[in-house]
Amino acid sequence: MLVLLYLCRMLYVVPTPVGNMEDMTMRAIRVLKEADLILAEDTRTSGVLLSHYDIHTPVLAHHKYNEHESVNEFVSRLQAGATIALISDAGTPGISDPGFLLVREAVKKGVEVQTLPGATAFVPSLVSSGLPCDRFIFEGFLPQKKGRQTRLLLYKDEERSVIFYESPRRLLKTLEQFVCEYGEERQVCVSREISKIHESHVRGSLREVTDYFTQHEPLGEIVIILGPAIPQQNTEGDAGNELIMGKGKSKNKYKTEKI
Repeated sequence: MLVLLYLCRMLYVVPTPVGNMEDMTMRAIRVLKEADLILAEDTRTSGVLLSHYDIHTPVLAHHKYNEHESVNEFVSRLQAGATIALISDAGTPGISDPGFLLVREAVKKGVEVQTLPGATAFVPSLVSSGLPCDRFIFEGFLPQKKGRQTRLLLYKDEERSVIFYESPRRLLKTLEQFVCEYGEERQVCVSREISKIHESHVRGSLREVTDYFTQHEPLGEIVIILGPAIPQQNTEGDAGNELIMGKGKSKNKYKTEKI
């Protein structure tokens, strides 16, 4: 008699909240509870989230400093029938976070990979910016030294919105470089602390937004949305070139204020 043994091997890529704990989906919680193993970027950071949702699945570290050494071990576990869930400190693994290497090797070995929909910082930043979001480019973090100028020049005549991640301590320097490369009038939105109590969006020309952060120290996680080089036709009700900051409130209630 022929017996077929089916191994329930699966790699789940699971987004975690970038701010508000309530952004965790019901499916994500179930997957993390049912998995044989959770791979976390920082086990201490993820431990807070897992404890909050009463998740007791075993957790091992998987981050940029050890992923090249550990990836084969985890792929072998997947091939043997394990179900593994991959998470990062915040957001979707693989988006400016560890994840690509494990997913690539799992796919090569014929392991099923499913990525759950969920939190990421750049999508709400883009949509809230008021800049065109029908077409866009995700750049992420710019190189700090080698290759930085080359990357900047790519977007001088870009007709789509461009998304950057930046640290608060480097934000002003980056905005000043943008002014030099793209001109003072190009539109931009700087979003910070997405999905947190102090979420805010500062919108205006590069000169206006740069001047604002010269006077107000940037804090928290930063997303920069650089508008297209080709001016977009204004419609009735547009804010024009006035600097606008939207301040986030609890329970995702927002208001827009003119500065």
